[in-house]
Amino acid sequence: MNFPLSFWDISLWLAVTAIILLTTSELTSPYYGKTNLLINKKRLKNAALTTGTLFLITVAIRIYEIITST
Repeated sequence: MNFPLSFWDISLWLAVTAIILLTTSELTSPYYGKTNLLINKKRLKNAALTTGTLFLITVAIRIYEIITST
């Protein structure tokens, strides 16, 4: 059975998710006023950073593939 997503699709999904999570974690910051969210801000920030790191790893893999393919 083939996996329906390619490596490029996963990389794009990670990039969009990381941007959304990082934006959300910054907008829930106490510097922007009182927020009444029931979200654990530390967990949200850790999830955003983990997703961003995974995206950067996929970028590094793509660069490695480009360099070694020549």
